[in-house]
Amino acid sequence: MCTSITLQTADCYFGRTLDLTCSFGERVVITPRNYGFRFLRQRPLDHHYAMIGMASVWNNYPLYAEAVNEKGLYMAGLNFPGNACYPESSQPGKTDVSPPELIPWILGRCETAAQAKELLGRVNPIGIPIAEELPLSPLHWHVADADGSFVAEPLEGGMRIYDNPVGVLTNNPTFEFHLTNLNRYMHLTPHAPENRFATQLNLNQFGEGMGGIGLPGDSSSTSRFVKAAFHKLNSVCGDGEQASVSQFFHVLDAVSMVRGSVVTKGGEQDITTYACCINGRTGVYYYKTYENSQITAVGLFREELDGGELREFPLVTEQRIRFEN
Repeated sequence: MCTSITLQTADCYFGRTLDLTCSFGERVVITPRNYGFRFLRQRPLDHHYAMIGMASVWNNYPLYAEAVNEKGLYMAGLNFPGNACYPESSQPGKTDVSPPELIPWILGRCETAAQAKELLGRVNPIGIPIAEELPLSPLHWHVADADGSFVAEPLEGGMRIYDNPVGVLTNNPTFEFHLTNLNRYMHLTPHAPENRFATQLNLNQFGEGMGGIGLPGDSSSTSRFVKAAFHKLNSVCGDGEQASVSQFFHVLDAVSMVRGSVVTKGGEQDITTYACCINGRTGVYYYKTYENSQITAVGLFREELDGGELREFPLVTEQRIRFEN
């Protein structure tokens, strides 16, 4: 389970929580412009836009969970079990791309979300893993830049593309349901509520925050979508980079999972293994992990981007605490 959001302040920020029961070997990975991407059904991509994101590295191949390229285009894959449909054969007029290849295939060649939307509309997410030991994960994708965002869902019948005016994506059900479901919460407000229960009664609020009574508090994907949308769309941010990054993580904190609060059918405990925030203009990737709440940053443009070798940054997972005495 995961939550992906965008947030516009002076710059545009993208990021997500990744909720799992365990680590998947993730680390921050920078792919420079001349790293050679190989694809199962498409021509190699030897020269492309550089990118930074969280990935596990298999056989020197970055399997990105999310990333931003040097042009400020963001793409994240989120769990979509039961709905994701990967055809096992080619489709007429479509481009075969295996799902784990989609993020580098799109970010390597597209500058804008508009370009990515056009390409993804012609993609056939073919159900062939890139290796036998790497089974396909059921995914849908959140794609965004400074001008807006959209969702790509591989459903039965083909890839569906939806404009995303909310700038939020979680998991099941489909994105259409999440948008419709927001209508149930149109009465919520960050302001003091008015008495609409009965005008003949003298009803008044007895504490702050009562305009938000009814905002979901559980960790289901439908509730996280509503909660993230409410906090993001009502967000008031201070000036400067630090204020924007801090505000972004506060929004993600509202939908993060505490160990023990979500137990899977197999008896395992879901946690927010990491949360990230990426400045699309500067290419700085900020993250914190479940074990370490201090923010760590890695800068895309602090590296030599014309090389051909991956640059990997293992996560700082031990809690860092600053003492003042």
